[in-house]
Amino acid sequence: MLKGKKCLVCKKSCNFAQKILIRLLLVRINNVFYKQIKNMQYMQRTLGRALLLLAFLAGSHQAEAQISLKNNLLYDASLTPNIGMEVGLARKWTFDATFGLNPWTFNDNKKWRHWLVQPEARYWFCEKFNGHFVGLHLMGGEFNAGGVKFPFGIAPCLHHNRYEGWYAGGGLVYGYQWPVSRHFSVETVIGLGYDYLKYKKFPCEHCGTQTGEGHYNYIGPTKVALNMIYNL
Repeated sequence: MLKGKKCLVCKKSCNFAQKILIRLLLVRINNVFYKQIKNMQYMQRTLGRALLLLAFLAGSHQAEAQISLKNNLLYDASLTPNIGMEVGLARKWTFDATFGLNPWTFNDNKKWRHWLVQPEARYWFCEKFNGHFVGLHLMGGEFNAGGVKFPFGIAPCLHHNRYEGWYAGGGLVYGYQWPVSRHFSVETVIGLGYDYLKYKKFPCEHCGTQTGEGHYNYIGPTKVALNMIYNL
């Protein structure tokens, strides 16, 4: 009789523990989905604001408003979908904006997840959308990267650690654009500048235990592009 009561108590205890674990798991899943949704909403708002700004600039300068859409093939090579838009402001001035988003997580939880917004003012030496230009750009975004190994010894810290955070900065650019036909052009761009990175560090690509945090002052290339362009 006593043995039966003990078994009943044990079963009740196990059921109670299972209910607690299930509730904790559901709360954790809900928090993760909520965070992802909030991040996607923020990225959508940022992209929407950039496109609205370009539309406003185009509408405010209808006499000069040539518009181009572009895609950076080098950025595509990092498995990051991206789109750019450039609007004519005056005979030798244009405004360019690039948006990139990498949402992927690969095998073994390897990831290079980030988003980027990069607005840029350009001055053309001859005429806009043709030939040499120089510019000034700003940039900002967020990142969550770890478990990846880049060639040429770039960012070796990401091989065995994961970093989350944000960055902001800017720089100077030089580029050249070749018109191929009425609607198509090719463009190369190189930029140098500064970025401030604020990060949290985790010991491996899938660990949730934070081991440190800090910031990094980066000076170096801030833009490299081989753009395929469609002129509207």
